[in-house]
Amino acid sequence: MNREAVTRALAARRIVVKVGSALLVDGEGCLRRHWLEGLARDLRELVDGGARPVIVSSGAVALGRRALGLDRRMLRLDEKQAAAAVGQIHLAHAWREVLARVGLETAQILITLDDTEARRRYVNARNTFETLLRLGVVPVVNENDTVATAEIRFGDNDRLSARVAVMLEAETLVLLSDVDGLYSADPARSPRAVHLPRVARIDPEIEAMAGDSRTGVGTGGMKSKLAAARIATEAGTTVLLAAGTVNRPLRALREGARHTLFLARTTPRRARKRWIAASLAPAGRIRVDDGAVAALRAGKSLLPAGVRAVEGRFEKGDAVLVVDGEGRAVAKGIVSYDADDARRIAGRRTDEIEAVLGWRGRDELVHRDDLVLLDETHPNGRAPSHP
Repeated sequence: MNREAVTRALAARRIVVKVGSALLVDGEGCLRRHWLEGLARDLRELVDGGARPVIVSSGAVALGRRALGLDRRMLRLDEKQAAAAVGQIHLAHAWREVLARVGLETAQILITLDDTEARRRYVNARNTFETLLRLGVVPVVNENDTVATAEIRFGDNDRLSARVAVMLEAETLVLLSDVDGLYSADPARSPRAVHLPRVARIDPEIEAMAGDSRTGVGTGGMKSKLAAARIATEAGTTVLLAAGTVNRPLRALREGARHTLFLARTTPRRARKRWIAASLAPAGRIRVDDGAVAALRAGKSLLPAGVRAVEGRFEKGDAVLVVDGEGRAVAKGIVSYDADDARRIAGRRTDEIEAVLGWRGRDELVHRDDLVLLDETHPNGRAPSHP
């Protein structure tokens, strides 16, 4: 029933693949290198098919524990952060080595929860991802355990992978784990547990089926996987939960390996447009000329040349309202410059930005991917009310 849907999901333009600790690291704290090499070949196939994959990889703490001789099951926060600092070097080196063998360049990105919630840091992180993907690099992401605190950290990379998928508007998130999908009960404890091949909506009944991690290596159980699937599907990302224990797990998925498919509730583009239109309060206004209005309605970005005035105080990454010469709301979007810099480049050509500011930023004041025409969500053309 899912074969065609899985084929489409794995043919997506952007795919985030989350790899759990129990897949990368064995019970002795050693890297499963042969398995990792197989996954690298899978990633090469994705790239050859036109995809731009992103990896969210656990394993740093598990590798660091062995290197430091920290064999106790429970680590203090400072010990865990020390293990992460050591293990991350080993992990990044392993990923670079196996991806280089299949002709792929890689980059390491360490993220904290703040990076996905603080607007300025969110925009900077997203721009870095976008640049790496445009250059054909495979980003390898992990939580920055070394600086995170117990109160603010993600706690597991399942939810981190969902946040990354939402940030990048990925069409597909693949959660590779030590389980082959969602069951009605814990299959290790209940002989009557039934595998669910497809989940249309994550409701309380589905959530009640979740159990906890039993591997002793990873931190995320089925609860965290369902939490990740909810985050991703609500933002328009299809989620595949599958066993990564086999060699070449993505190829196995494509060939019909057991899994659970969580259906996206919308598309990434629609979800992002809805979020910009309804959830972000504008911190300022940008008044534009008629030419800029026409360009926006034709699907173009907002360039500095079409700006006539900048009102309010806002920072890069804030939402701004775009208005025409009569003050009528035309669009809302996420701005690429602080208010002071926006004023300095207003009315200028893009090739003048560097000379005016002394540094080169984006050509667009508001990129079309970060902008929504207000009548896209309000057919009558009225702007939504804002606090």
